[in-house]
Amino acid sequence: MRSSRLDMALDSGTWVLPEAGDIAVYLPRMGDDLSALPRDRVVVLTGFKPDVDYFAGLGYRTTSDAPFAAAIVFLPRAKLAARAILAQAASRLIPMGQIAVDGQKTDGIESLLRELRPLQQGEVISKAHGKLAVITPADALTDWAARDQTIEGGFITRAGVFSADGADHASELLAAILPAKLPPRVADFGAGWGYLSRAILARDGVRELDLIEAEFDALSCARQNITDPRAQFHWADVTSFRPARLWDCVVMNPPFHAGRDADPSIGIGFIKAAARGLNPGGALWLVANRQLPYLDTLKTLFRDVEEFGRDPSFRLIRAGVPLR
Repeated sequence: MRSSRLDMALDSGTWVLPEAGDIAVYLPRMGDDLSALPRDRVVVLTGFKPDVDYFAGLGYRTTSDAPFAAAIVFLPRAKLAARAILAQAASRLIPMGQIAVDGQKTDGIESLLRELRPLQQGEVISKAHGKLAVITPADALTDWAARDQTIEGGFITRAGVFSADGADHASELLAAILPAKLPPRVADFGAGWGYLSRAILARDGVRELDLIEAEFDALSCARQNITDPRAQFHWADVTSFRPARLWDCVVMNPPFHAGRDADPSIGIGFIKAAARGLNPGGALWLVANRQLPYLDTLKTLFRDVEEFGRDPSFRLIRAGVPLR
């Protein structure tokens, strides 16, 4: 695992930590073991709110404005996002500071390390289907810095957010089939960069819309895409979010992958949160992959469950009257 490569790099002297100064840890995931690093010097930096909460709960700092003496970057799968986070890490290092670059082979670490070879210091650590290398970036990664892009519909997105090049098909299906009139108080679970939220606000009857999104970058894009004063933005884990007042309606296209593997428990957590957050007469509008086992959960948590549309890949469901 990733922690074993980190241990090997430190034990072998491939990565020598500076004697003083903070150490940035970019994009660790819940459950990652950072105990090889001096806890009092570590700053965990990630935009995924459940991971932020996890490491904060362990006592790690999750914000800092100071330069870093060193950094380790756990690479995301998307190549442009990986480049952007490396550029961000390099921009915050002290002069001649080093970055340990860690990633899985299946996520493209080998091709990225080929690009970084001129900056590499020492050997490459290979273990557990991944690699770790240490680089001294100086100013070499400036061109990799993140840049927003404008896509069809005038939406602003950036590398690394879900469906950055355009609305995904499931969201398009749900947006097209939402009723012409919605109740006053609505929530968009996993709002992303705001595609469904714009469709919701275009319906009659909506007075308030809560956009709830765990990825900081996606929510930052949504703030630019949705300027309607009825919208409120929440950087939060949907499954633990508690509304100030119960909603009349929840709309969602929940994520269903953890890494490369399908994980139905994520969508089930979203459904449970919707049932908990809706008022007694409220309704959930949901789009989901046809292979995902959501119907049993929906029928357990709602009195009325109706499939109101489908295509070869997705089904569209309305679930009304949550059961307390």
